[in-house]
Amino acid sequence: MSSKAALVFRVAAVAEALSWAALLVGMFLKYVVHSSGEGGVPVIGMVHGVIFVLYVVVSLSVAKPLGWRPKTLVLALLASIPPLFTWLFEKWALRNGKLDGPQRLSHGGVGLFQAKEPVAA
Repeated sequence: MSSKAALVFRVAAVAEALSWAALLVGMFLKYVVHSSGEGGVPVIGMVHGVIFVLYVVVSLSVAKPLGWRPKTLVLALLASIPPLFTWLFEKWALRNGKLDGPQRLSHGGVGLFQAKEPVAA
């Protein structure tokens, strides 16, 4: 269903962006500040890797229920490469109705961008 697909995608996108940010902070502490120890890089790196794979799998899984064209799917997958771009893609997809899905009304989708009926004057 579209609403569950959109919710799962949004959670995965934000989690991937946050794990990227955490990894960047850890790498900054390790390589720039030269703090004692690894700065959490091995653990954060593994967590980020798992969330990255999860994001890719979720993106591939929700493309059909959300009615994404191949171009949208490719953009979602490319957004996983630069830091924080999954979050930007998620915001773009939300603004442009890409998370509503084609069957949003028949399957109880999110309906975030439903056309409102004009108010009679």
